[in-house]
This record gives sequence, structure tokens and C-alpha cells, in this order.
Amino acid sequence: QVQLVESGGGLVQAGGSLRLSCAASGSIFSINAMGWYRQAPGKQRELVAGISRGGSTNYADSVKGRFTISRDNAMKMVALQMNSLKPEDTAVYYCAAARTWELPRNRNGMDYWGTGTLVTVSS
Repeated sequence: QVQLVESGGGLVQAGGSLRLSCAASGSIFSINAMGWYRQAPGKQRELVAGISRGGSTNYADSVKGRFTISRDNAMKMVALQMNSLKPEDTAVYYCAAARTWELPRNRNGMDYWGTGTLVTVSS
């Protein structure tokens, strides 16, 4: 099993920055792709950014140019640097990991999930 623990959420003003971190433990040898998802009140959970085992990244259109995903080669940590935050970025952010090399197209394909960290952006 793999455990994922997120940290770094909080309250920030619009235009500010936050850095989320996700620490993986347990059977990390099974982790390949990792990603960050978010869920705002009343909305479905959506992909924010993903990174494959090979290092290729993809982002939601709404965060391109503002957010950057990164990870260490040991697959023990994945981070999300969030700049120029907007009130619409307010959500619970979840770290997730998959055994597949590439990020699954559907979030249901992710194998492991953290419990989430709340990001609130005030206007």
C-alpha cells in the first residue's frame, strides 16, 4: 500500500502564491504517474496537473502558465507551485498516484489518494 500526505494548503489573497507538497510512503516502488486534483464545493473533482514517470507534464487549461508540478526521482514527493492564484482556484486539493507510466485519462484510474488539503483564495 501507498500513503500520500498533502501539506501546504491555506488562505491566500488573490494574486498570491502557495506551494503544495505531497509525501509518499509505503510501497513507493509501485508509483509511476502522479497528479494533483481539486474539488470545489458542488463541483466534480478535476485534474489540475499530472506528471508521468518519464517526467512529461500536463495541466488543466485554467492553470497553465500559473501552476507547475514537479517531483523527485525517488517518487517520494510531488509538489505543486501555484502562482497568481485566483478565487476560482479555491478548492480541496488532492494528491494522487497511479501504477501506470502515464497519468490515467480518468481519475478513477488513479490507484492511491491523499486526504486533501484546503486552498482558499480570497478576493
